[in-house]
Amino acid sequence: MTALVLGHKNPDTDSIVAALSAANFYRGRGIDVTPVAQGEPAPETAFVLETFGLQAPEVVTSVAGREVYLVDYSDLAQAPADFKGATLLGIIDHHKLGDVTSAAPVECWIQPVGCSNTVIKKLHDIYGIAIDPKLAGAMLCAILSDTVLFKSPTCTEDDKKAANELAAIAGVEDLQRLGMEMFKAKSNLDGATPRELIFRDFKDFDMSGHKVGIGQLELTSLEMVSTDLKAKLQAELNAVKAEGRHSALLVLTDVMEEGSELLLASDDASIITKALNTTLSDKMWLPGVMSRKKQVVPQLENAFKA
Repeated sequence: MTALVLGHKNPDTDSIVAALSAANFYRGRGIDVTPVAQGEPAPETAFVLETFGLQAPEVVTSVAGREVYLVDYSDLAQAPADFKGATLLGIIDHHKLGDVTSAAPVECWIQPVGCSNTVIKKLHDIYGIAIDPKLAGAMLCAILSDTVLFKSPTCTEDDKKAANELAAIAGVEDLQRLGMEMFKAKSNLDGATPRELIFRDFKDFDMSGHKVGIGQLELTSLEMVSTDLKAKLQAELNAVKAEGRHSALLVLTDVMEEGSELLLASDDASIITKALNTTLSDKMWLPGVMSRKKQVVPQLENAFKA
């Protein structure tokens, strides 16, 4: 049976492109796989796929009875509801090790870099597997996205090296220009409901028995978020929190100003605000905060352990 290569819920560019690039890696080793996703591409990802002429992976919501390779996550909260009925074969990721488990040994490639596609590029090099120029372009975009044009504190020299090598394969000469075009597409708010914006890049985490959901919306400028839209986002965030979560956060990241504004709904806001070094107010600005993975999640996990 063909195994599935699957990214996390509410997929971002790295998650969807990682499914495509990891599938290329596994196929290059003679493993029968197909890339899939847990949702349709967000605007940024759609731009990337269209730019490089790639098809979006098929959307799947059930994996019970299937063999699965995970990319860009290892947390059960980000997997399909019936994931425990699947057989885990491997993981490629750049986040902390989550709570998935397996009945047999699995192949794991997890490294502290800024993007899963950086790890996947290394794996292609190790095994001597070729990368098509179209796929290389998409992998490059995933790295630019996850590292916020190399501005994120998660960015490493490995990410920059992989990006430059992928750019050469794809024939991309101006990485900054491509990155800004991509972020303009990502910043497109037209026609999206407040709920769609919150869940454009949203992840749930189990923090010491508390379900905490964190969304991130990266924009070229926070001026795009009007007072009216901000109020609607807060109201919808309150509803998201009421769906069985202790807390729901939306991190509005200004790519050019290199910081984020926090929207929050919580059973105990003081845990969140103290952990993120801010105070509850109408505008909670987090200077220098660009990465959910490195600058938000670890701080909150430590706070909930206290």
